[in-house]
Amino acid sequence: MGHRALVAYGRPDRLYDLRYSHWGGEDLTLATEITAATPLADGAIEGSLVADSIARDRILSDYLDPCVYEALYLVDPEADYEVDPYRICWLEWGDGRDGGRGAIVSTRPDDGTVGRWFRATKTALADIVEMGALSRRAAQAYLEARVCEERNGILYTYEESLEDGDSTYTPTPDRWLERDRREGDGPTDGIDESDERTRDE
Repeated sequence: MGHRALVAYGRPDRLYDLRYSHWGGEDLTLATEITAATPLADGAIEGSLVADSIARDRILSDYLDPCVYEALYLVDPEADYEVDPYRICWLEWGDGRDGGRGAIVSTRPDDGTVGRWFRATKTALADIVEMGALSRRAAQAYLEARVCEERNGILYTYEESLEDGDSTYTPTPDRWLERDRREGDGPTDGIDESDERTRDE
């Protein structure tokens, strides 16, 4: 089993080059292993590119499948390879219309508390839905609100997984902050593991 991560390296033109790590989502130690001397973390990140010259707003919608990846790293080579790690939360339960609905939450390599919080919250909501006390859409809306309000999560939809057809459920609008946002803005807390879903090798 892997713990997959997407690693986005900033470029001088404000675009990103994307690389893959099979185990980078396990405990987020890549955040300290990526340096100017070891930009690929001593082989923990694959040298081949997943994609190059990608705009920031396309990283989430076009590449960061929340059912596949557990972590996202934004690397700034111009700032001595400063790394911003994010945990990925998958906001569905496997049989909903919007399987690509996810959230990223800023975190630290040694922070595992939020992952347990997310799994417990999601499991409790699944039980409530199973008992018929809450609809799946209402449960998802509640889960999204909790992730945003309590963990400063950034919601997004991975577009490739969307299905055609009308839906009466309107998710919270996506937002993705700029790299040069004012100091103090944006997410400040973390999430550790995306969900209880087992990932393939």
